[in-house]
Formats: sequence, C-alpha cells, structure tokens
Amino acid sequence: MTLQQLKYVITISQTLNVTQAAAQLFVSQPNLTKAVNELEKEMNVKIFNRTNKGVTVTREGDVFLAYARQVLEQAQYMEEVFKGDIVQKPVFSVSCQHYSFAVEAMIDTINAFDADEYNFTLRETQTHEIIEDVKNFKSELGIIYISSRNEEIITNILKKNSLEFFELYKATPHVFLSSKHPLSNKESLKINDLMDFPYLCFEQGEYNSFYFSEEIFSTIARPKTIMVRDRATMTNLIIGLDGYTVCSGLNSVALTGNNIVSIPLNEKEYMRIGYIIPKDMPIGIYAKTYINSILERIDKIKSIQRS
Repeated sequence: MTLQQLKYVITISQTLNVTQAAAQLFVSQPNLTKAVNELEKEMNVKIFNRTNKGVTVTREGDVFLAYARQVLEQAQYMEEVFKGDIVQKPVFSVSCQHYSFAVEAMIDTINAFDADEYNFTLRETQTHEIIEDVKNFKSELGIIYISSRNEEIITNILKKNSLEFFELYKATPHVFLSSKHPLSNKESLKINDLMDFPYLCFEQGEYNSFYFSEEIFSTIARPKTIMVRDRATMTNLIIGLDGYTVCSGLNSVALTGNNIVSIPLNEKEYMRIGYIIPKDMPIGIYAKTYINSILERIDKIKSIQRS
C-alpha cells in the first residue's frame, strides 16, 4: 500500500467516475484501475462497486476511505512540519446547528494550520440536513443536541443511518434576550414569564417536527412565533422586537457583542450538545482540532458566565 494508491481511491470516491479521476490524477485509466485492484487485493477489501454508470463506494469502502484520508492528512502534516512543503490543500467540512462556538471553533481550526491554501466548509443548516450531510460524507462531522424530549427518536434515526453521537457538553436551558429587554435583569425565568413576547426559532423546512427543532420546549404553544433561517436574522429580531429564544446559554460575546444576554430558564430539562460521525470511523486531524477547540470555547464561555 502506498500514499499514491490512497490518493487514487480518494479521488475516485470524490468523482465516482474512473475516467474523470484518471484525468484529474494525470494517469491512464488502465493504470489507475490496476493500482486500485492491487490495493483492494493487498488490503483484502472491496472499496468500490463498478457499474456501467460509474462506481459506488461500498460500506467497507467508506470505512477504508476514512482511514485513508486520515493517513494522507498525517503525511501532509509531517511534510509541512519537516520539509516545509504543502502536499495538498487542507479539506474539512462541518454541518451544524446555529451555535456561535461552532463558528469560533472553525476560525481556530483554520488558524491552527495556517495554510496558504485550504478548502473548509461550515454549514449552519437544518437538523435533518446535518444528519444527511454526515451520512453521505458531505461533512466529516455534525453538531447537534439531544434532550429527553427528542432522544429516543434522534437516537433511532442516527442508528438507522449508522451514525454515532458523542457528547461535548450537557447544558441546562437558557433564554437569549436583548440586553434592553424588560426581563433582562432577572436572575432566572419561567416559560410563562415569556408568553407576551415574540418567540424566535429556526425553521426546519419539511422536517419541522419537534424532535428536529433546535429550540428545547418547542412543543409549547405560544401566541407569537417567528421562524428564521439564520443566526444574524434571529439576533436582529430578538433585539428589535424584544423577542427571545430558548437555547444552551453558550453565547459568544465576541460574535454577538453585549447586545444579547443569557438568562437561566427555570424548567427541568437538559441539552446534550455533541457531534455525530459515521459509526466506527476514525476522524482526521482537522476534525480533532475542531472538536478540541469547541471544548476550549465552551470552557471559556462557562468561565465568563461564572465571573
């Protein structure tokens, strides 16, 4: 097994077409096919299923490719450290619910490698799409939360799609309000305290069931509800309309400034925030750096809240 062979199979997995892969790699199609066949024989694994329309990746091929990406990442990192060479652009993708710490962790990850070229993707999107992105290897990992209200259903969905959830932080629910909101000076709040104010939540499209909601207690009927698609819009509406949302309480002052305050919600519930990855798959150096940054960011936010 060689690094070149690993590059070959990864390129094929990206194009799902041997002819296109051969063109990108500047090798002949017969030589590419031969190299892949030799790798599969040596490693006793079937990476691809060949069809008249192209190739598809087998389940064991998905696992093999995950290891292959990690090996190439480590090889690239060694080259950068010891030779000062850049072998290829770093590539990393995350799909997540709308968390400011997830944005800051991506900044940390990009800065940590300080590459001249890179291709990083951060998709703040709907919960169902996060699961689909990770399932289909569009993103290496996804960031979601689980609570007692959605745990059974979300866990079953993850299991059905061969995904695993790893907890990063167990949060108690908080309310995000404008710092000028009439309730912003309260030490804690109850749901009933908020009923006269507009409730902001993230729209989940056709999968708008409560167990895909980003906001805990989403099943409670409220007289005023506004659904949005992005974090900036929600922040502006919270400030402009004296609105509120219910979340983890992990607010980043660096991104939202002092315009938003986080107040504990005095209701019995929890939010287990964590990441999802394909079952039994290793994670690469960029994903490890990203996860470690999230943990550091969460600790930093918690220490600020305690002070």
